[in-house]
Amino acid sequence: MKKRLTTLLALTLSLTMSVAQELHYNRPAQFFEEALVIGNGMMGATVYGGTETDRLSLNDITLWTGEPCNMNIYSPDAHQSIPAIREALRKGDYKKADQLQKNVQGHFSQNYQPLGELQITYADSGKVSNYRRSLDIGEAVAHTSYERNGYHYTTEYFATNPDSGIVVRITTDSPSGIHATLSLGCQLRNEISASGNTIVNDGYAGYASLPSYYQSDEKFAYDPSRGIHFRTKVMAKGDHVRSEDNKLVIDGSKVLTIYIVNATSFNGFDKDPAKEGKDYKSIADYRLNQLKGLSYEDLRARHVRDYKAIYDRVSLRLTADERTDDRPTDEVLREYVDEKLFNPALEALYFQYGRYLLISCSRTPQVPANLQGLWNEHLLPPWSCNYTSNINVEENYWAAETGAMPEMHASLLTFIKSLQKSGEQTAKAYYGVDKGWCLAHNTDIWAMTCPVGLKSGDPNWANWNMGGAWVSTHIWEHYLFSLDKDFLSEYYPVLKGAAEFCMNWLIGTDEMGVEGKRHLITAPSTSPENIYISPEGYHGRTCFGGFADIAMIRECLSDARDAALELGIDKGFAKEADRVLSQLQPYKIGQKGNLQEWFYDWEDEDPHHRHQSHLFGLYPGHHLGDGVHSTEELQKAAARTLELKGDRTTGWSSGWRVNLYARLHDSKNAYHIYRKLLNYVSPDGYKGKDARRGGGTYPNLLDAHSPFQIDGNFGGCAGVIEMLMQSEYQPGKGKNRIKLELLPALPSNWKDGEVKGIRARGGLTVGMSWANSQVSSLKINALRPCTVMLKVNGAERKLKLNAGENVISL
Repeated sequence: MKKRLTTLLALTLSLTMSVAQELHYNRPAQFFEEALVIGNGMMGATVYGGTETDRLSLNDITLWTGEPCNMNIYSPDAHQSIPAIREALRKGDYKKADQLQKNVQGHFSQNYQPLGELQITYADSGKVSNYRRSLDIGEAVAHTSYERNGYHYTTEYFATNPDSGIVVRITTDSPSGIHATLSLGCQLRNEISASGNTIVNDGYAGYASLPSYYQSDEKFAYDPSRGIHFRTKVMAKGDHVRSEDNKLVIDGSKVLTIYIVNATSFNGFDKDPAKEGKDYKSIADYRLNQLKGLSYEDLRARHVRDYKAIYDRVSLRLTADERTDDRPTDEVLREYVDEKLFNPALEALYFQYGRYLLISCSRTPQVPANLQGLWNEHLLPPWSCNYTSNINVEENYWAAETGAMPEMHASLLTFIKSLQKSGEQTAKAYYGVDKGWCLAHNTDIWAMTCPVGLKSGDPNWANWNMGGAWVSTHIWEHYLFSLDKDFLSEYYPVLKGAAEFCMNWLIGTDEMGVEGKRHLITAPSTSPENIYISPEGYHGRTCFGGFADIAMIRECLSDARDAALELGIDKGFAKEADRVLSQLQPYKIGQKGNLQEWFYDWEDEDPHHRHQSHLFGLYPGHHLGDGVHSTEELQKAAARTLELKGDRTTGWSSGWRVNLYARLHDSKNAYHIYRKLLNYVSPDGYKGKDARRGGGTYPNLLDAHSPFQIDGNFGGCAGVIEMLMQSEYQPGKGKNRIKLELLPALPSNWKDGEVKGIRARGGLTVGMSWANSQVSSLKINALRPCTVMLKVNGAERKLKLNAGENVISL
């Protein structure tokens, strides 16, 4: 896999162009949703840029409550309720089915934890002027600059991946230099000390916790001999630095460099972090020695070079001429919404910001980006800041391949492999399935897979069990872009295991008392977080044959079968997968012309519900076919479903809908929802009369669910590429079957533009320019010789490509 990624890097770098992009503001951040985030894929900081007190909220992506799961102590006999649930469903007693579903619930996921906060408190006084705070996403460096009493003060912040730390540099031309105090705070159990020019914080997280929404007086359990431990070190390098009362005091340095490092004892999902953990103290000490041993200039150059090697692969321009805007980003965003102006620079910036965020928060093996990516300030964050598998963790990675960041995808892919072991236990204990593995609604750093709820959760979110079927499709998706058979061979058992659970979980419609031709369905079933209204008026959660389940199973089985065929192995499994696919329940089109979500044509409690899980086959899936309906029929029904849902929804859901409309080639609505995704939302803590709530984008361009969830940023980023390019790859006997379509859902406002470095299935990297909505120049870089069916400018043609760069005449 590493070798293949290196090859991709060489191919994509040749197609890039450099475009400086920046978020900037004219005042310090007061709220998290205004602050600027930096990260090296493991450690991150939220930078406020204050002039009296500057704050850096710190995070480490491996700092969680909990310890390895012991699946055997949680509901080992839960599967015994499955027959009773099915019987209640067969009789139409949906209320009883909902009640019984609570017997099929285990423990909750653990909570992602904040690491601490570094405060830089300035002793200098005087009026501040010419303030500017910025984040250069082209170099991943944040800046603060201002004047005090006529003297300049500047601060640079970056999180370096090559050197595993955060670096802050403060400079001034004031003759008296910098006068400040550095203090480190932490919400966890900890002990802070300072000596010389270094602060050390040793602490630990709880070994167990409950989510914020669960009613309990005690949410955390602490024991110094259990749980994840950590060491944070802060060193200040400059003239006149001393320690005092566990703080660092700076008395007159004109240049001050601050190094921040951390290490935790987390050593894998199945290792006790206290007894089998990493030597976190030695690791933190080593990292600090490494940082201080290099000059600031070298550290910065190494960081920028490492970051740009990924970021610079893709560039985007959405007008004929590049334009810049010197106004603060929050003002630009607010005007974009209020005045309904076309601002291609902002729209392109939002796209590239999504790529910046993924590079910054997803570079740790087996630890993917969570609900807030990497950046969290709360002991009890919203929804535990966990991995929610019914859309959110998957949406985080929709742009990883198309946006030329496959290394970031590796964090999720390695995590999926971790899920298999506990997923096999969950399949047996909760569902009575002895073959394969599954994943329910939530998971965490410990790779838990059981349905959550502690026998009190609402089944509409607690009892869904298709997470394995969904997340495992990322294995095949990565292969489609990389064509890396070594990777596919290694991960094939994981993908096959997810498919095997599905195959053994399905039952016949006749077992549910449905007359007519027998088809395979799931029972019990739920559709993520949605509620139906039965003909008797019951508002239910549990049902059978939900089409979200069927869509995900159809995709998972198809992927596993195709993987077996591509590898030339497991012919018996491939044949059985084909048999099951042929018997799956076909889609149904409701009386309103919509694609049905429920087996029966029931109404939703909320007709505008944010989830659209039953459209999975359209996006991120690729099938939307069932052997009964034509693709055109089902696409029309999917479009009708989106029409009925309307356009008022949350951040991540808006991101999903951009991609759904793009797949339908509906450029008008795809762009309309993209603009909705950029709806200005005030910080959560802002109480002014002009406060704005709802879904959209905060002043710092982070996604407003609200509260903050990072998935909307990533969904919107992927949606831009989906509007500009779509691709397919079908494995064949020794042949590539690649389809490539350019500008399939190009908004009329983007009639001129240029994109370079985006990636297509089949091992292709694409660069193109267009004018008046027609592609005018095209380069395709291919991993290997192949034949491509290209659709461009309304015509279709067959291309034979050589390995390397191909200039296509149009």
